Amino acid sequence: MKVFAKSLLMAIVMTLPAGAAFSEGEFDGAVKARKAEMTLRAFNLGQLGAMAKGEMEYNADVAKAAAHNLKVMTTLNGMAMWPKGSDNAALGDKTNALPALWENFPKVIEAVKALSAAADVMADAAGKDLASLQGAMGAVGKACGGCHEQFRKKME
Repeated sequence: MKVFAKSLLMAIVMTLPAGAAFSEGEFDGAVKARKAEMTLRAFNLGQLGAMAKGEMEYNADVAKAAAHNLKVMTTLNGMAMWPKGSDNAALGDKTNALPALWENFPKVIEAVKALSAAADVMADAAGKDLASLQGAMGAVGKACGGCHEQFRKKME
């Protein structure tokens, strides 16, 4: 968790002066990469959520794998995926990331830490039993929402 938060902090600090050096097309790879990561997170979280809601039969091995994947994703070095200037004010519909993400960095770090902590708990709980999985879902959802509500354009 600490490594990810430090890496994200370094990424944003290091890219602040470089943001103006990127042209719109040069952000395409970064935006695609972060969308891909979010898709992977949603895929794994979707399996866990479906089990928690009873829409999918609980399977300890599947739950454990999905939770482990989420945990690992919170440790990735995402520095290159979040260059300043790759927000929806600059890129329009190419991204839902709001400029607020770069303007309120301490809140971003709090959100990253919350997700990492929730993913750690989920990784420990998901493979135990359905009740443990269900108990860990709220913190993960709250952590995801805490970032999306502040730093992602509202979905219509």
